[in-house]
Amino acid sequence: MASFRFFIVISLVSLILISTLTPSISKTAKSDDVELDDDKDLRFLEETEGKKDAAPSHSHFNEEDDGDDEYPDLDDEEFGNYHDFDDSDSDPYKEPEIDDKDVVVLKEGNFSDFIEKNKFVMVEFYAPWCGHCQALAPEYAAAATELKGEEVVLAKVDATEENELAQEYDVQGFPTVYFFVDGEHKPYPGARNKEAIVTWIKKKIGPGISNITTIDEAERILTSESKVALGYLNSLVGPESEEIAAASRLQDDVSFYQTVNPDVAKLFHLDPQVKRPALVLVKMEAEKINYFDGRFVKTAISEFVFSNKLPLITIFTRESAPSIFESDIKKQILMFAASNISEKYLPSFQEAAKSFKGKLIFVYVQVDNEDFGRPVADYFGVSGDGPKLLAYTGNDDARKFVFDGEVTLDKIKAFGEDFLEDRLKPFYKSEPIPETNDGDVKVVVGNNFDEIVLDESKDVLLEIYAPWCGHCQALEPTYNKLAKHLRGIDSLVIAKMDGTTNEHPRAKSDGFPTILFFPAGNKSFDPITVDTDRTVVAFYKFLKKHASIPFKLQKPVSAPKAEAASTPETKGEESKESDKSSNGGLKDEL
Repeated sequence: MASFRFFIVISLVSLILISTLTPSISKTAKSDDVELDDDKDLRFLEETEGKKDAAPSHSHFNEEDDGDDEYPDLDDEEFGNYHDFDDSDSDPYKEPEIDDKDVVVLKEGNFSDFIEKNKFVMVEFYAPWCGHCQALAPEYAAAATELKGEEVVLAKVDATEENELAQEYDVQGFPTVYFFVDGEHKPYPGARNKEAIVTWIKKKIGPGISNITTIDEAERILTSESKVALGYLNSLVGPESEEIAAASRLQDDVSFYQTVNPDVAKLFHLDPQVKRPALVLVKMEAEKINYFDGRFVKTAISEFVFSNKLPLITIFTRESAPSIFESDIKKQILMFAASNISEKYLPSFQEAAKSFKGKLIFVYVQVDNEDFGRPVADYFGVSGDGPKLLAYTGNDDARKFVFDGEVTLDKIKAFGEDFLEDRLKPFYKSEPIPETNDGDVKVVVGNNFDEIVLDESKDVLLEIYAPWCGHCQALEPTYNKLAKHLRGIDSLVIAKMDGTTNEHPRAKSDGFPTILFFPAGNKSFDPITVDTDRTVVAFYKFLKKHASIPFKLQKPVSAPKAEAASTPETKGEESKESDKSSNGGLKDEL
């Protein structure tokens, strides 16, 4: 009997425990079901989106002139990427006839053997559609012909056909030019013209300096080369010759010669009776002659040539662009002026340049030149005929400073000194602030960037785009759809900024589109670069993970049907349909 009572008690306790735990288990199961349903919704969103107007989910590449970028470190936000100023036609390129019989064509099958069998090889990795490659082709071919018979071979690789070879040598843009010595390669840093290529290669494969012994040789060199350094020595061998030869290897784009002939020295504007060793730099520029007056040692000679080899003023063209952007002198002073008024201001600009040799590059941009001048002016936000002066820090941080005042010699020099001493306030481009900004995607310009993007109370997703960018256009429907669904979340802002007409020091882009996330409460730190699939689902997951302020997306609910017309028999069916509509509405909406 006692055992029977004990059994009854145990049974009752068990029933109580089960009844108590069941709701908890049921809630957990339901919770799991909800999470699973949400996960299913997100997967379904991705599938639905892919069928419609989403950007390709695998596209992580920025549109940087279709990859035509020899200088991947020079972001497009900068003057340094000068190919961005090229408004050439988009018609299919028809390759011109170029006599490149002396350029060897390399492919994956013969590349390694060829490099192994030749001590000196210059190799250009190119793309047929690349505008810079097209411009380089005749110069490269001419250099190959001139160097024929030397101990060097010029070759080329079509990187669009030889993909694995291009990847092996880390080709990031076109053209990429390497110089191989005994199989080891280094980038070619010189200008893209025949003379520069030939001069550079001759220094690499030869002694770096040549002798001039006759008047005929001197006259030929002076008429055919644009920059020549001549050492007037006591002897063509020995310490003096060794110092100038060593200096020549440090300056790739200047030809170095030496002589002991007084008549040759005279042709180079040196006094035949001058104390030797002497050195002169002769250029085909407004400033034709520079005399060296330092110690005759490698370092001093190299510094002298470096400071004086550039023209006082460089006129911006496709051909001159490399000498500006590849120079060791990064800082520039740019004068924008139309050709019909430039003569009034260029003399003062040129005279001021003499005070900043080796420190600043002075560049003249002809704004009425539609091919190059106008695109550069547009990039810098310069309008009108000028004159207008800007200081530019170069590709590293791309800061710009506006000159304010009358263009005179003294004021230009003062502007240059202030620039070097970092006493100027940076200038950033901006469109006018929109009168209304009520759209799902907020419009950011330079002058409202702080107000919208750097608002510490908001998590902000910012797309930096270009109107002409194909990837940006493909992304737009997805980005708009994301903003539409998140518009009810007060702590979250989806925004966009035209990176071609607006700038801000916190909005640095590596190309278009660049998508940055600025978390709330952390605006003093660098933004997070959004590197994810370009789908609504992927962006949503990114925001859920990185937002400082948690948020929940409210699923849309279908409007209830009139209950008055419902009967007890139909209410259950309506309830089921409502649930389906609710979930289906979310999937269709996103």
